[in-house]
Amino acid sequence: MHRRTFLKHTGALGAAAAVSASLSACSSGPESTNDTGGTGGKDRTLTAVIGYGNDGSWDPTQTASAFCMAANNHIYEGLLDTDPISREPYAALATEIPKDANATSWRFTLRAGAKFHDGKPVTADDVVFVFDRILDPKTQTLAKGFFASWLKEVRRIDGRTVELVLKFPFPDGLSRLTLAKVMPRHVFSKPGAWDKATAGLAIGSGPYRQTAHHPKSNTTFAAYPDYNGPRKPAFARMNWLTIVDAAPRVARISGSSAGAQISDNIPYANIEQLESNGLTVAGGAGMNNLFLMFNTAHKPFDDVRVRQALHYAIDTGKMIEVALKGHGKPSTSFLNEGNPAHRRAKTVYEHDPEKAKALLKAAGVSGLRINILAVNVSWILDCLPTIKASWDAIGVRTTLDPQETTAVFTKMDQKQDYQVVAAASNPNQFGLDADLIMHYNYGPTNLWMNYTRWADDAVARQLFRDMDRATREPDPARKKTMVQDYIDTVAEQAVLYPVVHNELMTAWDPRKLTGIRAQPYPGINLLRAKWA
Repeated sequence: MHRRTFLKHTGALGAAAAVSASLSACSSGPESTNDTGGTGGKDRTLTAVIGYGNDGSWDPTQTASAFCMAANNHIYEGLLDTDPISREPYAALATEIPKDANATSWRFTLRAGAKFHDGKPVTADDVVFVFDRILDPKTQTLAKGFFASWLKEVRRIDGRTVELVLKFPFPDGLSRLTLAKVMPRHVFSKPGAWDKATAGLAIGSGPYRQTAHHPKSNTTFAAYPDYNGPRKPAFARMNWLTIVDAAPRVARISGSSAGAQISDNIPYANIEQLESNGLTVAGGAGMNNLFLMFNTAHKPFDDVRVRQALHYAIDTGKMIEVALKGHGKPSTSFLNEGNPAHRRAKTVYEHDPEKAKALLKAAGVSGLRINILAVNVSWILDCLPTIKASWDAIGVRTTLDPQETTAVFTKMDQKQDYQVVAAASNPNQFGLDADLIMHYNYGPTNLWMNYTRWADDAVARQLFRDMDRATREPDPARKKTMVQDYIDTVAEQAVLYPVVHNELMTAWDPRKLTGIRAQPYPGINLLRAKWA
């Protein structure tokens, strides 16, 4: 895939370019976003509301879309998958987890009788097909950044056995295998099939099969009767609605006429109301954050002092109190404080408007005007006025320009000029290990570094070398320290850096659903849920 195509179709924060007309080939069923199944008994439809768009990339090797990743976790399987809360790996398509996580090769046997949703058997060739795509030096995928540094190749041993050959011992790789969803070679090796995957074609071996997909509206699922894996489908049908705006999302799950049983991305201001209606509202604190991303090719944002000044100026205490209703913390590192590798960074942007003014003066900057290009995720919209007020207070004339997430990142993909982007991110949807999180955001050929135009900076080049050395470090304690040390550089440079880490809230009706666990990253996981 050419770089332009990669940038167009990679889902970043739920972002992707416009979905092509080829989607019609994989979309069927009712256009309605209402309950599409039976109304009673075990055959009734579970209706969920997702606060993110369903029109990002659905290609599992490419997507970072919150909606699409959550859906794919129900449609596809990896050799191993991970629990959505503990993130511990478990055997999915593979029959067991390798006994030696520090080995330089892992052999997997596929589950007997595993079938794709079109009835064809899952084979070793399908596994090799997906990993060959991920590791292909001529094909740029998002997943490559999670595997290429440590995985050398994947070999077919026989029809149901594969071997993964590692470049060096890498125990964290076991949990990453969930990011390599096994896809049918006989479907996705055809010409144009990857474009169809991007647009919504999804055929896996998981407990649910996709039955219809309508961008910007809803996606529907049905239990797959031939699924013989470890996490059985509990719902005959599911209808996932995409409702980005907060008010209609809350309305769909609340009141006597509620049309959904569960919703993610619940606004903090609505928690008490929903609880008074008998719903359970629970949060998950993790890596979710509002970040600022600067275009370092646009002066004066090439000057680290300007970037630092704008961070120091933000009244994060007010933002947490007013916008987040106490459900957040100022960033003290790129990593959230609950991450096992967290260490307070040497540079922490506590609210200091005088220091911000001094840094701007030292940089020779005055009369600065900034347009903040922002995504329209509801809680980000709540935070933007605090940023504007904080920057206005230090003499930086600020305008807010919120747009649909897809529109914001289409501009980034097209290399349009911008000054500052404010958006939401949560690398925890990929995993918890710090090496993965940092490589997702920083790297010489990384999507985000392309957006920031920073990868050729001398500091950036040294950072990338330090990151690669940490990846290869075999001693866990030493590796942790090396990661923490290079995160200090990331904090100081503030090219792409979180302002606050916040708690994500999920609401559900406990009278109808049980087994729900609120996760600290966007989306929902219903593989352990069932009707109450």
